[in-house]
Amino acid sequence: MSETVTITALSGDEEFTAYVARPAGSPKAAIVVIQEIFGVNAGIRRKCDRLAEDGYLAIAPDLFWRLEPKIELDPDVEPEFQRALDLMGKFDQDQGIRDIEATIKQVREAEKIAKVGCVGYCLGGRLAYMTAARTDVDASVGYYGVGIDGLLDEKHAIAHPLMLHVPTEDGFVDKDTQKAMHEGLNDHSKVTLYDYEGLDHGFATEFGKRRADEAAQLADSRTSEFFAQHLGG
Repeated sequence: MSETVTITALSGDEEFTAYVARPAGSPKAAIVVIQEIFGVNAGIRRKCDRLAEDGYLAIAPDLFWRLEPKIELDPDVEPEFQRALDLMGKFDQDQGIRDIEATIKQVREAEKIAKVGCVGYCLGGRLAYMTAARTDVDASVGYYGVGIDGLLDEKHAIAHPLMLHVPTEDGFVDKDTQKAMHEGLNDHSKVTLYDYEGLDHGFATEFGKRRADEAAQLADSRTSEFFAQHLGG
């Protein structure tokens, strides 16, 4: 079952929407699904639906609500891809983390679910790392997160497990960045990195030209096992 719910921002006087997919029975935990630069589109909703099929309550907050509420873009349509890049440039990432924190808080309080994880893609992969460092989320996964080398000074604050999926031919994350990520995080007791040789950015998307099915299934199986281990179920 899916629905759109309203999240109260941490300020207490603003609200934004989130897509929620619920499992058939009682959820074993909740997972915040963090959007790419394309909004809470069909692919992100499908990620939520899949997690619900696995027994989780999955929730995807609309993080672009201050710019263009409920925006949905298709990465395979060039003008929409360019529009997404423009939105990313305008997006306040620190505020986005506060909105993710508000979502975690509301899930715990309103849904009475203690264990909450997060998984993010692209921009969301970066935000998943930031969420791991800046909130009390119980477990985090980032797919092809961008610019994480610039966030390594926050790694000391990562207190709960974090998994990062890193395609080696990512057009948005060059080899030097990947090297810095490994050098900075390989020895962190809470962080696990997986490389995907020859794969590009967006390989685990649900729809469209970017998907590489075999690698996506491998990454998703690792994510599933990770959440089962750290969130229960």
